[in-house]
Amino acid sequence: MINQTHAIQQRDEKVRQAMQEIAPLWMVADEWRAEEECLLFDLAYQHSIYGFIQERYKYDAFNNVLYHFGWRKLDEEKALVIQETPVYIEGEVSTAAPVDPKPRGGW
Repeated sequence: MINQTHAIQQRDEKVRQAMQEIAPLWMVADEWRAEEECLLFDLAYQHSIYGFIQERYKYDAFNNVLYHFGWRKLDEEKALVIQETPVYIEGEVSTAAPVDPKPRGGW
């Protein structure tokens, strides 16, 4: 039987590997289900197209598999409340994209 502490450590490692590129991430829900040896959790982050979104996941600790169960767009008020909480996975936030025509074939 897998305990909750071990499952959380495995889940955190799996999530970091899979989602480091979209960080920063906030965990907004986290539930341990001992009988299924799984964690149900929601992550929130700033999506480049849809704005601030919340995604639902299940981490199966027995099989070490992460399942995605969909997402929903968050309104600005809820996003601001979430951003006031501690970050689950740190990441860089880019505020500008460099404009340089050379990589596009040069002009």
